[in-house]
Amino acid sequence: MADPASYRPAPGAIPESPGVYRFRDEHGRVVYVGKAKNLRQRLNSYFADHAGLHPRTQSMVTTAASVNWTVVSTEVEALQLEYSWIKEYDPRFNVRYRDDKSYPYLAVTMNEDYPRVMVMRGAKRKGVRYFGPYSHAWAIRETVDLLLRVFPVRTCSAGVFKRHGQIGRPCLLGYIGKCSAPCVGRVDEAEHRELAEDFCAFMAGDTGRFIKRLEREMYSAAEDEEFETAARRRDDIRALERALEKQAVVLSDSTDCDVIAFARDQLEAAVQVFYVRGGRIRGQRGWVVDLVEERTTGELVEDFLIQAYGDGDSVPREVLVPEAPPDEAAMNELLSEARGSQVRVRVPKRGDKKELLGTVARNAHEALKQHKTRRAGDLTARSRALQEIQDALELTQAPLRIECFDVSNLQGTNVVASMVVFEDGLPRKSEYRRFTIKTVQGQDDVRSIHEVITRRFKRYLAESQKAGELSPEGIAGEDAEGLLSSYGFGDDDEGARRPLDPETGRPRKFAYPPNLLVIDGGPPQVAAAQRALDELGIDDIAVCGLAKRLEEVWLPSDPDPVILPRTSEGLYLLQRVRDEAHRFAISFHRAKRSKAMTASELDGVPGLGPARRTALLKHFGSVQRLKNATPEQIAEVPGIGLRTAESIAAALQGGTTT
Repeated sequence: MADPASYRPAPGAIPESPGVYRFRDEHGRVVYVGKAKNLRQRLNSYFADHAGLHPRTQSMVTTAASVNWTVVSTEVEALQLEYSWIKEYDPRFNVRYRDDKSYPYLAVTMNEDYPRVMVMRGAKRKGVRYFGPYSHAWAIRETVDLLLRVFPVRTCSAGVFKRHGQIGRPCLLGYIGKCSAPCVGRVDEAEHRELAEDFCAFMAGDTGRFIKRLEREMYSAAEDEEFETAARRRDDIRALERALEKQAVVLSDSTDCDVIAFARDQLEAAVQVFYVRGGRIRGQRGWVVDLVEERTTGELVEDFLIQAYGDGDSVPREVLVPEAPPDEAAMNELLSEARGSQVRVRVPKRGDKKELLGTVARNAHEALKQHKTRRAGDLTARSRALQEIQDALELTQAPLRIECFDVSNLQGTNVVASMVVFEDGLPRKSEYRRFTIKTVQGQDDVRSIHEVITRRFKRYLAESQKAGELSPEGIAGEDAEGLLSSYGFGDDDEGARRPLDPETGRPRKFAYPPNLLVIDGGPPQVAAAQRALDELGIDDIAVCGLAKRLEEVWLPSDPDPVILPRTSEGLYLLQRVRDEAHRFAISFHRAKRSKAMTASELDGVPGLGPARRTALLKHFGSVQRLKNATPEQIAEVPGIGLRTAESIAAALQGGTTT
C-alpha cells in the first residue's frame, strides 16, 4: 500500500477552481473519480488527517499511487465529466448503484416491423418501449394476459413467428383471440403497429379513452341486439379494469414523477425508487451502494441522479427527493437537457407526495436491513474461502485475484480455451478472455494449456514493459523489445510507457497479474502451466490445478494432491471458478463449431460470397432446406440468377462441397 504523502501534490499546485479529479493505483487504473467546487480544498482534505478519514476513504488513498485533475468552468460541466469518467473507468471505490436484484420490465419492441410484447431484463435497447420495473416476472405475464384480450399484439419469438408464417397457420394464441396473427396476414403491418401503439398508450396511463371506447361499442352492440359482441366488450372492459386494479392510485391522473428515498449507515446506503405515471405506481426498483467517504443525503441524491438519468433515459418531468442536491439549479439544468424539456428536482413538504416519499423511505430501510443480513453471510463466506485457499496452498497472501483456464474441443476440432477472472471471490466478467488454439493440432490439452499460458503472460510482460514497470532485462526467455514491437510499439512510442491505452483511456488488456493461477485439470496440465511461467521468467504467481473426478487440488512441485474438505468454502470457491471457466470455454467452442457446421457446406460453392450465403440461409432457414430446393426455387432469392442457382443445386446435391 502507498503512503498518501508520497504522491501528495506540491503546496499551491492544486487550483482553487471547480473540477474533476482521479485517483490512480500503481498500475494506472482509475480507482476513484470525484468532483469539487474548489479542487484545492477538496484534495487537501484527503491528505490532511489520515486517521480521521472514513474507513473506505482510508483504503482508497492508500491503494492509490497518484492523483490528477481537470479544471472545468461550471458545475454542470463537472457533473457531466464526472458521470462520463465513472461510466468509462468503473472505479472500484466510487459509489456504484448496483441492483439488489435483477428487475424484469415489460418491453414492447417498437423497433421491429411487427412489435412484440415480452419480459425483458438487462441493459435497455434502442427503439424498445419499457414499462416497470416489476418485482416479479409473473406480475408482468398476468398483466399482459389480461391486456391481450383488448390489444392482441404479437408475443412470440422471431423463430416461432417465421415458422408459422411459412406453414400458413397461426399459433394457439391466434386461435383463441389473444394474438392478431400478423404471421398469416390477418392484420397488416400498419394495423398491428397501431395495436402496439394502443398497448403502449394504455400502459403509459392513457386508460380512460380505451375503456370509454369499449363501453360505446358494448352499448352499440346491445342496441343492435348483437349480444355476443356486447358480452365480449363487457369482458374486455373487466379485463382492463382488473389490470388497472393491480396498480395503486397514489396521486392525481396528470402526475408523472419518480419518488426517491434513502436509508443509510456509516458504510452502506440503500435507495428505493417508485415510478409514478398517470398518478399510478407503475414500477419499483432498488439499489445498494458502498459509501467511500462521508457524504450527505443531498450528495447521495446528486450521485444517484447523474448515474440513473445521465444517459437521458426515461427522465420524468418531476423527481421527488428527501434532500435537495448541493447545486439544485445545475442538476435541474442537466436533467432538463437530458430530457429535452423542463425537469424539476424538489423536496415535497406536505400532502400526498410527502406521504408517498415516507412510504418509499420505509421500503428503503427494509431493503437495507435485508441486504445487510444477506451480505454478512456472503462477506464471511468469501473471506473464509480466500483464507482457506491461502492456508491450504501456503500462499504468502490471500488470492484476491484468481485466473482460471480451461481448454475445450470435440475430437481435436475447433480447439479453444477460456480465461475467467475472480476478484475478491466474485467474477469480474469484463476481464474474461477467449483463445483460439493456434499451434496445437488435434486433442492435446497439455500443449494447449502451455500455449495459452504462454500467450497470456507474454501479453502481461509486454503490457508491463509498455507501462514502464519492467526493464527489458527483467524479462527472461523473451526479448522485451521484441515483445513491444510485436504489439506495435517502438522505443520512441510515447504510448508504450503508459499503463492505459492512449486511444481509449482504458487499462490495457492482460495488464494485471493474478495472485493464483487455476488450471482445469490434473498434474500434466499444472506442470505445463508452470513450465510456461518458468520459460517466461515469472516466479511470483502461484499455480494449482483442480481435477474434476475427485476434486483434488494439484500443485506443480508436489507428487500428492492437496485435499480440501468437501464442506470447505475454499473448495467451493475453486469449484465455482473452475466451473465458470468450463462454461465459458464450452460456449465459445459451441459457437465456433456451429458457425463451422452451418457455413462449411456453402463455402465450397463457386460464386457464393458472404452476402449471397447469408441471403440463402435467411430465405430457406437451413442448409437442408436449401439442398431440397429446385434451381427455380433457389433463383427466387434476390441476387441469385438461374445459372448460379443451377450450380448451387448441383454442388449441394452432388456432395462436392467441403
